[in-house]
Amino acid sequence: MVGSAIQYSGHQYFRHRLALSILSGKTLKIDKIRSEDKNPGLRDFEISLLRLLEKVTNGTVIEISVTGTAILVKPGIIAGGPLVHDCPLSRSIGYFLEPIIMLAPFAKRPLQLTLRGVTTDDNDLSADLIRTVTLPHLQLFGISDGLELQIKKRGAPPAGGGEVQFLCPIVKQVKTLNFVEPGKIKRIRGISHAVRVSPQFSNRMIEAARSILNRYIPDIYLYSDVYKGDESGKSPGYALSLLAESTTSALFCSEAISQPGVAPEDIALQATRSLLSEISKGGCVDQKHQSLVLLFMVLGSEDVGRCRMAEPTPRTIQFLRDVRDFFGTSFKIVSAEPGNSESTELLYSCYGTGHVNANRNLA
Repeated sequence: MVGSAIQYSGHQYFRHRLALSILSGKTLKIDKIRSEDKNPGLRDFEISLLRLLEKVTNGTVIEISVTGTAILVKPGIIAGGPLVHDCPLSRSIGYFLEPIIMLAPFAKRPLQLTLRGVTTDDNDLSADLIRTVTLPHLQLFGISDGLELQIKKRGAPPAGGGEVQFLCPIVKQVKTLNFVEPGKIKRIRGISHAVRVSPQFSNRMIEAARSILNRYIPDIYLYSDVYKGDESGKSPGYALSLLAESTTSALFCSEAISQPGVAPEDIALQATRSLLSEISKGGCVDQKHQSLVLLFMVLGSEDVGRCRMAEPTPRTIQFLRDVRDFFGTSFKIVSAEPGNSESTELLYSCYGTGHVNANRNLA
């Protein structure tokens, strides 16, 4: 810490540190951003995210050094309201939506955000997974009425052309989570989409995925989503997004997107194996959503929240450290099955900070 600012070095974990800074109201300073790189400083997508955060908030001051290797963020209030933002094609819309989803419930007015760009790439969560998996995680915390993501147009890399609309209600406070029963997988759903290629590619992916999934459970529905004309963006591509839901509503997800020279069947098998691997790790929340759920547990009412999850990813471990810096909250992490040496599942518990959405009372 330097003075009252919380200081980090490097470009890693950029998004969640910005989100934590705005939620906690604490000044954030990041230096040495790719300072050793041939092309030092912030990338276009990081600058675009800072611009988006300026739109979503009111009174936030962001200072970027001349070389782009250091930034200072003095957070304002989260304003919300109707907004439009064009995302650069270097990262997908999911890159921008993840931190916004962390902030939106605590805005002054409900957020109506239209984002344009690439809807699915292999770096970030696709618009499909955010709609079918990320948003249901918010419902665990009582954020549900009016929460939706609509995919207006799909846009595959490299030229994009996609458009999504994200609507999020505001809440006064989020509920305390107590989610410790993973249950058994009861159904698997999937979306196989193809844009500017033969619609048959979508069906081939579904058949290949079924060839593995049918061995496990009968309740499988894979939906073929083929876009034509203007709605299909500017580049050809296809992808398969899968999610498995348990009897207690735990969700696990995976996806694979088209690669040059790789058959649709191989893409489907990649997504399917990835889903089975995610399920085998256990817990109530998949690894892609650990940070989101842990954040809302910290912001929960002043009570003990508990959630059972798989081992933390390196990103989650750093997130827990950063949460301690911004909110002073530590998690107690113990084995979910103390007597079972084979189980890698852990029980995460913390005392909520009782974060109240003060912005909403100003209206």
